Amino acid sequence: MILTADRIITPGRTLAPGWVRVESGRVAEVGEGSPPTTDAHRLSGTLAPGFVDTHCHGGGGASFTVGDAEEARQVAEAHLAHGTTSIVASLVTDEVAALERHVRVLGELVTDGVLAGVHLEGPWLARDFCGAHEPSLLRPPSPEDVDRLLTAGGDALRMVTLAPELDGAIDAVRRIVDAGVVAAVGHTDATWEQAREAIGAGATVATHLYNQIRGLHHRTPGPMAALLEDDRVWVELISDGVHVHPAMLRLARSAAPDRIVLVTDAMGAAAAADGDYHLGPIHVQVREGVARTPTGAIAGSTLTMAGAVRHSVASGFTLEQSVDAATRAPAEALGLTDVGRIDPGARADLVALDADLEVIRVMRAGSWVASP
Repeated sequence: MILTADRIITPGRTLAPGWVRVESGRVAEVGEGSPPTTDAHRLSGTLAPGFVDTHCHGGGGASFTVGDAEEARQVAEAHLAHGTTSIVASLVTDEVAALERHVRVLGELVTDGVLAGVHLEGPWLARDFCGAHEPSLLRPPSPEDVDRLLTAGGDALRMVTLAPELDGAIDAVRRIVDAGVVAAVGHTDATWEQAREAIGAGATVATHLYNQIRGLHHRTPGPMAALLEDDRVWVELISDGVHVHPAMLRLARSAAPDRIVLVTDAMGAAAAADGDYHLGPIHVQVREGVARTPTGAIAGSTLTMAGAVRHSVASGFTLEQSVDAATRAPAEALGLTDVGRIDPGARADLVALDADLEVIRVMRAGSWVASP
């Protein structure tokens, strides 16, 4: 089929108007101006690559954190309807044995193509910056535990977040990277020097910058300065109006303009109603779209990637910057080579947006899916 739109956002260029030819689930050709045939399907508004969410815990009333295949499918379907065509299942801190079981279950869905990978966020996090993670389950990353979870995850495991100041953490970063998995720095009280050491060992992602991380200081800059200033590091942002002030979103974009990765960090209430939920073993209350633990800590978001794009534009990003941070950048950060772009050879994952950047249509692998 051939699709035309008022505006098509491709890597490094916007075609206005433009067209895309889809064959066998892939992008076969992309062009500017009028399509080569009159037999084309017209889409008004903007056509963007399908969104890529590399940090998500749940949505649609369901959760990845329980390690149940049917719940995981429900999460993926809920976010797919809002334009997320590639999603990584994030697990929160739990017993190592439980995480091992959950990773194996979710790994089968990666093999089936439902998920793009699995992300371990814990249990190797700083107690003072654990946020909505259960403090009693936190621990330093022993070689035995690291190898156990790397083995369980296999090719499905895409990313591991840890605090580099913990005993054994730098060795763990090396083990993770040597296994072909992305190491991320987050939930940390690290110094600038410790964060630099983790980056030197191979860490390449900053997990939800600004949230649950030691703050910036002009004499003791801390981990955020190290993560923002190093061109090897991709910088996650939760752009929902709750986690990060718009001025701080713009500050990160200015420091790392081509390395911003929008993520949802969503829990079960994303694309669902307020109410009581669980994030792993933690009870979470969602009121007026904000998720908190009983202690008042923010417990993930109720965000979709489409919402993150809209909020980023409202915060001063251009549409192209926002779409790039929701598509190309996260795909590159996690080594997802055939998604996140509208280019010949890429999987035909497309999102049609109206003038208000609301999702109109969603295509995954060349097939239209149900939209919100």
